[in-house]
Amino acid sequence: MLRPRKRWKTRWNSTPSSRRRLSKCTERASGSRPAPVARNCDNRGMSQTYILTFSCPDRLGLVHAVSGFLLERGGNIEEAAQYNDHDTGLFFMRVQFSCSQLSHAELKSQLGTFAEPLKLQWNLQTVAQPMRTVIMVSKEGHCLNDLLFRWKSGLLPLDIRAIVSNHREFYQLAASYNVPFHHIPVTAATKEQAEAKQLEIIEAEGAELVVLARYMQILSDNMCRQLNGRAINIHHSFLPSFKGAKPYYQAHDRGVKLIGATAHYVTADLDEGPIIEQDVARVDHSRTVEDLTTLGRDTESQVLARAVKWHSEHRVLLNGHKTVIFR
Repeated sequence: MLRPRKRWKTRWNSTPSSRRRLSKCTERASGSRPAPVARNCDNRGMSQTYILTFSCPDRLGLVHAVSGFLLERGGNIEEAAQYNDHDTGLFFMRVQFSCSQLSHAELKSQLGTFAEPLKLQWNLQTVAQPMRTVIMVSKEGHCLNDLLFRWKSGLLPLDIRAIVSNHREFYQLAASYNVPFHHIPVTAATKEQAEAKQLEIIEAEGAELVVLARYMQILSDNMCRQLNGRAINIHHSFLPSFKGAKPYYQAHDRGVKLIGATAHYVTADLDEGPIIEQDVARVDHSRTVEDLTTLGRDTESQVLARAVKWHSEHRVLLNGHKTVIFR
């Protein structure tokens, strides 16, 4: 199981002035934050484990070509999975391998040359590096609580850099996990400025993943474009049913026998992004709206945690409006 690397012990000042980092609307949870994790750019001679993911037009000999490329450079394949989409003619693959002969930078350079004639859309990451993550939340904290607990328990390969919220409810929760908390109020009049501050935090933290853990503001088209492919939302419904607000009221009104949750990538089309994970729970006529909401929260937390885990382990590849998941 992948585990996050320990954070550096170097801390920022915990003075009031240091907790005003980006604007007067931005607050940091009490405590301190770690210095950014250093990236090892020259690891030649040290055995390093990598994950290579790619998609490309399907053709004969792709697996042979990739495995041969790695073999010639001393790579040892530890795990591999592939999928051929006959409808689109695309091939998808995820390879986990170890290598000591080349540095990360050298591997990326040589992969670029190798990938061009095959038209590979590829990504190469090191297993040892946890994924830098920013979590956004509003007033409901069950998904946030669950993610923080799993992360702190070593169950998610994340480096949670910040929590951003349009409310103050989870300031103390963030402090208990020693995670910076940024309160950025959002109104119709200030939405554009608020999103600019949110994006500033996301980029300043070098976030590779943004998790909308029941963040109840609709993102603008511009922000969706900025976060394309790296923002995951949890929708409290089994999409495509009951989109929008209050899905449990809609479900109760329709007398459904199943309720569910959907984790998907964020796009400009509300609740229409590529689906990563879904789950359902069975209910009956005796359940109240409150019962459905309580049961739904458990389902939401589990679905979001699985989606975040798969994404952070580089197991999710986009395939148009769909996803390919190598579990």
